[in-house]
Amino acid sequence: MKTLKFIDMTLRQAGPSFGKVLSFKEKLEIARSLDRLRADTIELAPISGSKADQLANRTIASMVQTRISAAVNIADGNVEETWESVKTAKKPKLNLIAPVSPVQMEYISHKKAPAMLAAIEEQVKKARFLSEYVEFTAEDATRAETEFLYKALNTAIAAGANKITVCDTAGIMMPDEFGVFISEIFKNVPGLADIELYVENSDAMGMALASAAAAVRAGAAGVKCLAIEDGYPTMEALAQFVQMKGAAYDLATNVRVTELHRVVGQLEKILVPEEDENTRFAGLGIEDLANVCLDANDDISEVNRVVRQMGYDLTEADSAKVYEAFKRVAEKKQFVGTRELDAIVASSAMQVPSTYKIKSYVINSGNVITATANILLDKDGAEVRGVGIGDGPIDAAFAAIEIIVGHHYELDDFQIQTVTEGRDAMGSALVKLRANGRVYSGNGISTDIIGASIRAYLSALNKIVYEDAV
Repeated sequence: MKTLKFIDMTLRQAGPSFGKVLSFKEKLEIARSLDRLRADTIELAPISGSKADQLANRTIASMVQTRISAAVNIADGNVEETWESVKTAKKPKLNLIAPVSPVQMEYISHKKAPAMLAAIEEQVKKARFLSEYVEFTAEDATRAETEFLYKALNTAIAAGANKITVCDTAGIMMPDEFGVFISEIFKNVPGLADIELYVENSDAMGMALASAAAAVRAGAAGVKCLAIEDGYPTMEALAQFVQMKGAAYDLATNVRVTELHRVVGQLEKILVPEEDENTRFAGLGIEDLANVCLDANDDISEVNRVVRQMGYDLTEADSAKVYEAFKRVAEKKQFVGTRELDAIVASSAMQVPSTYKIKSYVINSGNVITATANILLDKDGAEVRGVGIGDGPIDAAFAAIEIIVGHHYELDDFQIQTVTEGRDAMGSALVKLRANGRVYSGNGISTDIIGASIRAYLSALNKIVYEDAV
């Protein structure tokens, strides 16, 4: 039985195509969701050269098991830069995209046919030197001159491409025409006998799924798809095709069909713009985390799922420690909410030696002066001091620590609450810092809430410093 490959383009097409620009957090959540569905490949958009794009690619590459395919427009030629952003993936791939129709070659790449063939050969060889897996995508292939298309595909394969995609970018072909089109490619491109051919069909005439099905019957190994409806076949539609016609066509899929509808519903809330900010927040795939209540009957997989959705990326050992601590708390109280789970992660996961320890701090604050903080820390036996100003005493304290460390970390979350009652109540602070695409949490307790906040910040900071040194 043939396994039909589902190559998801959601992250490659996301952004203006869906009517909104995705945040860093939304991109990570989409990648996690597609990874859970076991899509065969997750495609990433071409990087623009910004550090944000590179960071998003690196983070996604490091956290998923699914093959990651990073797109490179041949006209841009940034093969090395793109490879650097995904090379740490478990299964990385470069996807070189080139227009092959006369109009698109001239308009997008400003090249005639001979120059385009030379560019394809050069860029594919460069990509193949870096990556074991290289895909060549022939954009607008159905409007290309037939002989040139065959030359382009043969050139890419000879240069080292081991995956080929042909696109009906304009969606101009009927299903029977596209089936013949694919059959003719197999006849005229001998190298395809040893590698996989994928198809990418625009749904301009509402026939993308039928055309993709015709291509599969003609020998295509995979189909490009999206999580939601936006001009290409959806993953749900492809899965339904395999379910209904799989026995007749001897087809199967690796996608987790039973979870598909639920996950797609979550992704729609991320990808489809909403006016209501509360609805948009729910669409992050966090599933109303503020109201999540776990109890002693929840197993480790459920606890880990919620922890991941909260933004943590824990090792297997730390996940086990968190679950043990969770069980102890859950046995004493009826429910464990996300606030308690945050504190459990902060106090149980990734306990490391303290590179930075607090020695003293002086805070000046009032309603007629700017808050300042003078903090003295011990760093591996040496005293280091920083003075910071901020919008309030805690903001000033965090600024002073950043001056000492020489680095600004994104404050992902900050919570304070009382642990005991009375005038001498103990205060608990939780700080979550984001670094290298991961969330690190720290917990601090003191009768002075500012002191508790400083200790919580240092607890999270020490985890970052420790991991960076490993």
